[in-house]
Amino acid sequence: MTAPPADDLSATARPRIRSFVVRPGRMGPGQARALAELGPRFVLPYAPEVTDFAAAFGRRAPLVLEIGFGMGDATATIAAARPETDFLGIEVHPPGVGALLKRIGEAALTNLRIVQHDAVEVLEHMIAPASLAGVHLFFPDPWHKVRHHKRRLVQPAFVRLLASRLRPGATLHCATDWEPYAAQMLQVLCAEPSLANTAAGFADRPALRPLTKFENRGLGLGHGVWDLLFEKR
Repeated sequence: MTAPPADDLSATARPRIRSFVVRPGRMGPGQARALAELGPRFVLPYAPEVTDFAAAFGRRAPLVLEIGFGMGDATATIAAARPETDFLGIEVHPPGVGALLKRIGEAALTNLRIVQHDAVEVLEHMIAPASLAGVHLFFPDPWHKVRHHKRRLVQPAFVRLLASRLRPGATLHCATDWEPYAAQMLQVLCAEPSLANTAAGFADRPALRPLTKFENRGLGLGHGVWDLLFEKR
């Protein structure tokens, strides 16, 4: 068994509260077919060792990580618009993995890979320090109830780990439609000394982040969305 990296930033935090619950969900026949046919090529198995992403993608290119891509619509759109960049998506829910694989097949995308595993463990073991060109964290579960706030992903220890995997000048882009969580995100990110806010508070939505159907529906109802853009010092 490969030993964890010497800079494992969460070792003192165990046992760790999971920020997600794997909920049952129906996988459609198209998603199931994509998982069977495309999964062996595009889904990377979790391993407790640093991954050779140049070998996994068959080239050397900037690598952007997306955590919790849901059904993968935004992920596939961004990857298609940026063919010069490689994207690694993390998602624990099988229907979402199947849906993104279906999109990969339909659009003939070659710059996307998936890991179906806990994002913290992927960051700890599979991602080398100072190696990522960017991280996307779009609409993570806000865990609305106060007693569940401890499950929110954006906490100081997680942000410290995340920042350690960004190379200098890399961007961390978060977005949420839950204002109290947006305020917490801003506070936590501003407190991380290795990150610098690129805006005076919240940022305008960058053109690279496409509007989802869910987001469009919420905006039509007057709901807000808050983007945060931070850069690794």
